[in-house]
Amino acid sequence: MTAPLSTDFAAVTSFMLELEKLKGVLRKNRPLGQTRYENTAEHSWQICLLAMSVVPFAAEAVDISRITQLLLVHDIPEIDAGDVNVYDAAGRAAAEAKEMAGAERIFGLLPAETGEWLFSLWREFTTGDSPEARYARAIDRMMPMLQNLNSGGQSWRENGIRIDQVVGMNRPKVSGVFPSIWVQIEQQLHEAVTRGDLGAAQ
Repeated sequence: MTAPLSTDFAAVTSFMLELEKLKGVLRKNRPLGQTRYENTAEHSWQICLLAMSVVPFAAEAVDISRITQLLLVHDIPEIDAGDVNVYDAAGRAAAEAKEMAGAERIFGLLPAETGEWLFSLWREFTTGDSPEARYARAIDRMMPMLQNLNSGGQSWRENGIRIDQVVGMNRPKVSGVFPSIWVQIEQQLHEAVTRGDLGAAQ
């Protein structure tokens, strides 16, 4: 589906101003060299650039334009649901209903065709049923690992995360999409355990 045209600028404005709230949703990682936590809006911007930069490493051909669309909308429902630690299974399960309700509310601010288009992109990312969605989900998991690997394991240490949790959560999403990158990351994860930046497996 291509972007629908709309002449209801007031509705578009309402949606865009609602997105301001995403700048206040804090994540678990701190930007490198800073004491504050990153927000979800800047995370979404950064992973779009990561996605564009690693296309040569992908295991299959994908539509990078669609991937950036998926990444730009994937965390919008966090305006209502907040950010949940990916290693908190109970928290993630509890947030799912809030995210669905948030997606319906926020995309519903737009003119109907535009809102349905963006909602369909969000659903595609969430279900991971397309090559582009799998690529986008791999990117979403890759960036926090890169941040932790280069920040002394900041959020891993703060939340008591172990290597078996990191590998168990991320290998299924990343390795099939970016095989050569995953080999490098997994080696760095073991080095992080040796340094004490990441907990040993139980």
